[in-house]
Amino acid sequence: QVQLVESGGGSVRPGGSLRLSCAASGLTSAAYCLGWFRQAPGKERRYVARLDYFGLTSYLDSVKGRFTISKDGAKNTLYLQMNSLRPDDTAVYYCAATPSWLGCPPIDEFQFWGKGTQVTVS
Repeated sequence: QVQLVESGGGSVRPGGSLRLSCAASGLTSAAYCLGWFRQAPGKERRYVARLDYFGLTSYLDSVKGRFTISKDGAKNTLYLQMNSLRPDDTAVYYCAATPSWLGCPPIDEFQFWGKGTQVTVS
């Protein structure tokens, strides 16, 4: 059974930093796309950052240069370092994973999701 558990959310002032963590268990495929997504009130869930099997990363334009996605394979943990936070970064942040040898699929094809962690910037 796959479990993804996010932590590290909270409330910060604009310009502050947070590091989100996602502890993964039960992932049995040899290759995954891993991602962070967010959903603000009244808006659709959208991707923030993705990390594919080859180590390639991609970011939402509005977070480039401020957010960094990374993973620690030994700890089975995915991270999202968020710096220079802005009020429009306020959202529930989710980590997700899906088996993939060929890069990262669209959001609706991600198979496994965490329950989310709230980030509030104000």
